[in-house]
Amino acid sequence: MSNERLIYLPLGGAGEIGMNAYVYGYGKPGKERLILVDLGVTFPDMDGTPGVDLILPDMTWLKQNADRLDAIFITHAHEDHVGAVPHFYADLKAPIYARPFTANIARAKLEDNGHPAEAVSVVSQWPQQTVAGPFSVGFLPISHSIPESSALVIDSPDGRVIHTGDFKLDKTPIVGEPFDPELWAEVAKPGVKALVCDSTNVFSRHAGRSEVSVGPEIEGLVSAANGMVVATTFASNVARVKTLAEAGDRAGRSIVLLGRAMKRMVEAAIETGVLTGFPRVVSPEDAKGIPRENLMLLVTGSQGERRAASAQLARGTYQGFEMKDGDLFLFSSKTIPGNERGVIRIVNAYSEIGVDVVDESSGGHYHVSGHANRPDLETMHDLVKPQMLIPMHGEHRHLREHVKLAASKGLQGVVAVNGMMIDLSGNAPTVAEYIETGRTYLDGTVQIGALDGVVRNRIRMALNGHVIVTVIIDDENEPLGDAWCETMGLAEVGHSRAPLVDVLEEDLRQFLNRANEKTLSDDAKLEEALRRIVRQSTQNEIGKKPEVTVVVSRLS
Repeated sequence: MSNERLIYLPLGGAGEIGMNAYVYGYGKPGKERLILVDLGVTFPDMDGTPGVDLILPDMTWLKQNADRLDAIFITHAHEDHVGAVPHFYADLKAPIYARPFTANIARAKLEDNGHPAEAVSVVSQWPQQTVAGPFSVGFLPISHSIPESSALVIDSPDGRVIHTGDFKLDKTPIVGEPFDPELWAEVAKPGVKALVCDSTNVFSRHAGRSEVSVGPEIEGLVSAANGMVVATTFASNVARVKTLAEAGDRAGRSIVLLGRAMKRMVEAAIETGVLTGFPRVVSPEDAKGIPRENLMLLVTGSQGERRAASAQLARGTYQGFEMKDGDLFLFSSKTIPGNERGVIRIVNAYSEIGVDVVDESSGGHYHVSGHANRPDLETMHDLVKPQMLIPMHGEHRHLREHVKLAASKGLQGVVAVNGMMIDLSGNAPTVAEYIETGRTYLDGTVQIGALDGVVRNRIRMALNGHVIVTVIIDDENEPLGDAWCETMGLAEVGHSRAPLVDVLEEDLRQFLNRANEKTLSDDAKLEEALRRIVRQSTQNEIGKKPEVTVVVSRLS
């Protein structure tokens, strides 16, 4: 019996939606040659990660084993699959493979971060395969909400694995390849050991709708509008952007693209040949001479991002455009869980102006999901007929439900979350070992660990305020004058009706006057005492226990 094994190890994207990073390996335990499928990010929020720019998977294990990593394969160009590539390239240094559109996006990200664009190699779709160590990997076209999405056919000495990536079963996707069940059946015919499958919409019990069904609905809405029309969607959903643009064009409106991401995605799609026949676009400057009722703006910010075009229009003007009473704003998108507050803020701001807002609550006529619903997942199971089913790209509840769905069809599955290494070598998936995983933060221009305390301290300051205490001690260990305080994020006056700073400084003065030599000569003891007094006094005055920084200066 061979002592080599085929393993699957999610480092991100399993037990969550976003931050995808999946390792496959083959070889002797602990010495497997490895490939990485996708390397994505997820996005922060002000509640849990204030000030953080991006959230990245913790790649410590893979960095430690980078000498065993033969290649990185990117299934498609969504941020949660490609966004972390430039942030880990220097550590992993493995060749990157992607289809033309995805490669275009990945190369731009590498260049923006000072890395060589040549690190990304462009590959063709199936049946071309790329050899990486013991693996041969091919890009199998699948429909999704971004061009050139691909599943990966991963052939190893221990059998064939199909990693679906994100997908839907759409035979009329507008942009990108239609789903081809005959091709998939042909690829699955030799036998598939494991189907590692998207689980996002496992709870949606109706069959997914095609992208082509959205166009007539949007066209009817735009044609009936009287004022200026503004629409937002994911910039990466090039098919939807085209659908929106064509609807506006047929309604006799001039199309304007607003937002860096919107322009970048359309340019990349045209450059790589996946987008053709896009209506003529006018520049924001030229649009100034066109009557408002003849304009349709396609803007970024479908998730309520504060700096995106949709949010800036809601707050006032953006590049000279202003929303007015009677205008129409369309969210041709689904709000990702966690982004509801930002979207509602924008909706209410538009409502105050008198703008009519149409979103997913309008019956879902103007958006279709890019992920396979439950009946579509069953179709995929039946088509591929894998020996085992490994759900990925979903929260724990999605993974668990997908395993139950597979079991109802007689398929063996396992709930594999981040850090759970699965041995695929036998006739059923088994847990081989557990790897410590987590997340890291891009904070400004540096990466920090989730447990480093930086964000925790930031949250504490946001919740409780901050006080800086400064005291000078002379060379005889006596206070030189009184301590003084500076407060941030705290009420200025408390229950005593005196300024909070005055109350704190008086309490500190009394303590310093009675403090003994042992305390005054020991910085650690003095700092701890001053901190305790400030927190207690602030609690008594305003009901808050602030973060306290004590600065002891000694004259020598």
